[in-house]
Amino acid sequence: MSTAETMAALDRGELRVAEPQGDDWVVNQEAQAAILDFFRTQQMEVREVGPYEYHDKIPLKSGYEALGVRVVPPAVARYGSFLSPGVILMPSYVNIGAWVGPNTMVDTWATVGSGAQIGANVHLAGGVGIGGVLEPPGARPVIIEDGAFVGSRCIVVEGVRVGREAVLAPNVSLTASVPIIDVTGAEPVEHRGYVPPRAVVVPGTRPKAFPAGTYNLACALIIGYRTEATDLKTSLNDALREFGVGS
Repeated sequence: MSTAETMAALDRGELRVAEPQGDDWVVNQEAQAAILDFFRTQQMEVREVGPYEYHDKIPLKSGYEALGVRVVPPAVARYGSFLSPGVILMPSYVNIGAWVGPNTMVDTWATVGSGAQIGANVHLAGGVGIGGVLEPPGARPVIIEDGAFVGSRCIVVEGVRVGREAVLAPNVSLTASVPIIDVTGAEPVEHRGYVPPRAVVVPGTRPKAFPAGTYNLACALIIGYRTEATDLKTSLNDALREFGVGS
């Protein structure tokens, strides 16, 4: 498949940068390589959209009405991304290669980075930063699975996978190296790069000794798990109050 054909398939949602396979995800290296090649071969162009002017290599996505997608000005999605029926883009940004599942909300000033895979019925709250991962080819993109709620100003980067129906409280920052510590049992259980399904996660710190003294470094704490009976449309505040940390 040529680069142009691959990009068109990504834009139509017929091809994805990564797809679920059993309990894991498989990365499509050829799709990542095609996106990088597309950047190299495209020429800069001026594009006018109403009162806005853009100067870039990558066209803007179009055909939202046919897709069944609501896009609130001045939200932008780039060509090569895919938006499923029922997606709502508040003034936000979706980058090339990203895939956004049905009925997902991308709230105001949220960003969905290159290649990121966002599931169905996800809420990316205001100012969320979902990082882009395209290289090296084969690197896993950020994955937010079905039903997850990502609170305001959260940052999720470097191929972190957030399990289905998990809840991230506001200001949680997750990288591949940030410890995600389950403190619900008698002993802590540490994860890196992965939030288990239905986990409720809040920002935390833990001490680390340095030659100059002991300082607290950022981590994330799993303080509980949503039950099967929890309605997927439960608000973030309600989910946090269940574990005694709601506002």
